[in-house]
Formats: sequence, C-alpha cells, structure tokens
Amino acid sequence: MSPHSYAAQYRATGLSSAVMDADPHRLVALLLAGACDRIRLAEACVPRGDLARKGKAIGEACAIIGHLNGSLDHEAGGQIAANLSSLYDYLQARLTEANLNNDVSALHETLELLGEIESAWLAIPQQHQQPLSSIGA
Repeated sequence: MSPHSYAAQYRATGLSSAVMDADPHRLVALLLAGACDRIRLAEACVPRGDLARKGKAIGEACAIIGHLNGSLDHEAGGQIAANLSSLYDYLQARLTEANLNNDVSALHETLELLGEIESAWLAIPQQHQQPLSSIGA
C-alpha cells in the first residue's frame, strides 16, 4: 500500500470517528466544513486545469448542501428554514455555474456565503444547541 493510501485510510478513519461521536449540532458543523473544503479544492483545481477533480469536488459540495437543505425542518424552523433553503438552492445553482464555466469568482462567492452560515452555526452557544428536529437545520 502506498503512503497516499495509508494517509487516505487514516483520514477516513478519523472522520468516521468524528461522525460517530458527534451530536447533531456537530454533524451539521462537519457537513458545513466538508462543503467548504470541497469548494476550496475546486478553486485550487481551476487554475491547474484539473477539471475532473474540480467537477468531483463541486459535485460533492452540492451533495452536502443538498443534504443540509433536505434535512431542514420547515415546520419547526419556520422562516429561518425557508431562508436557509433558498440560500442552499442559490449556492447549488452558483456551484453548477462555476462547474460549467470554470468560474472561480462563483466558487469564491459560494465559499464566502457558506462560511457565513458556518460561522453563525458555530456561534450558537452550547446551552442553546438543540436536536436537529427542533431547530430546522
């Protein structure tokens, strides 16, 4: 097994442990961080001309954002859930445009917006963190 394979296996094991030990609030944080990481990877791939890797990273980011969008509880989350859903839809549209046009500015925009969501999510004090089903995220 190559050193890269060992490193990938180590990362996968670490991520699996983090997910299994995470509460719902932490799981959302991990998803947001994962989407941001993939968008950064896509940004780095465009100038190198690595279009296959860019496309894969954008596809993974879209899948994560789609999962976040699908997990929103619109009944419990009300207007906040509706606004987040609209923002997630916008992010996916911009990522699709970025993928089709190799548009680094669209990737940068999505990263900034997703980073704002991530910052707000991480700023929630622990005593206010509730199960996903009661907050709509």
